[in-house]
Amino acid sequence: QVQVVESGGGLVQPGGSTRLSCVVSGFTSDYLTIAWFRQVPGKEREDISCISGRNNSTYYSDSVKGRFTISRGNAKNTVHLQMTSLQPEDTAIYYCASGPMCTETGMNWWGKGTLVTVSS
Repeated sequence: QVQVVESGGGLVQPGGSTRLSCVVSGFTSDYLTIAWFRQVPGKEREDISCISGRNNSTYYSDSVKGRFTISRGNAKNTVHLQMTSLQPEDTAIYYCASGPMCTETGMNWWGKGTLVTVSS
């Protein structure tokens, strides 16, 4: 059974940093395509970052490029999202997902999300 579990998040001051982690279990493959999305209540979910299982290429949305970094952890199918220079508009529920493609429709398995609140 595939499970996607996020950790991290919480309250961060504007200009601060935090790191989210995601563990995808239930696969035999060592390198999965794993993505991060975020959603503000009442708004559409935004695809913000992804790392390819095929070649480790990465994707960032314009809204986070240069501030967020996605990387693989040491443990199998663990991915981190390092977030820096956080602003109140980054406040959202952050979801981790995995699937064959770096698109929302390409994600088959989703975590429950973790809340990041950027506020002073």
